[in-house]
Amino acid sequence: VGDTLGYGPTWGQPGGLLVSSQHTLLPVFLQDSTGYHFCGGSLISEDWVVTAAHCGVRTSHLVVAGEFDQGSDAEDIQVLKIAKVFKNPKFNIFTVNNDITLLKLATPARFSQTVSPVCLPNENDDFPAGTLCATTGWGLTKHTNANGPDRLQQATLPLLSNTECKKFWGNKITNLMVCAGASGVSSCMGDSGGPLVCQKDGAWTLVGIVSWGSGTCSTSSPAVYARVTELMPWVRQILEAN
Repeated sequence: VGDTLGYGPTWGQPGGLLVSSQHTLLPVFLQDSTGYHFCGGSLISEDWVVTAAHCGVRTSHLVVAGEFDQGSDAEDIQVLKIAKVFKNPKFNIFTVNNDITLLKLATPARFSQTVSPVCLPNENDDFPAGTLCATTGWGLTKHTNANGPDRLQQATLPLLSNTECKKFWGNKITNLMVCAGASGVSSCMGDSGGPLVCQKDGAWTLVGIVSWGSGTCSTSSPAVYARVTELMPWVRQILEAN
């Protein structure tokens, strides 16, 4: 995950996925009252953020958008209040099924070069095993680091079939999950709730929400994500009713 997102020219990761700050996924971060970034998330519109249910977001938390470098004061960072938290009622902390929460913002985000939404998939979209996708976050680049990196990190990961993923994780893997990684890069601690995006018809599409995986940030076992295509009926229901 050693590359930095959004600095300098367009750069490529192994696997040939080219990403630049103008065209890449731009996650948001959830911050508690002490200023600690405890989870990631993704804007899906000016008014809505998607994150993981296990993050335990409350309306007292804040959404931070537009931040690439925690050491910089020069960025156009937006700090947004949360009006309502919609945790999927079927979320199960023991199986980690249905690990999705929608956040309705109290004031809309302003879209810019550094604040933009991801596209939602359709229920019937297919993202086959081997597809190269991307994940980002402030998560620790090595699990022994006490502090996350100052700059947003990005990794390119291949999707796995659930059959392949079960070789690592057994029957914990359900159809509500999708796996990626085990290719020398990992979605690490601190990225919970953040995006796994794949390109579809030229647009970054939210395929997974960082859910669980190896607590030691192993690069040889895949990370597990909530499978957004399976959760779209619930997402649509909440968006339409609110």
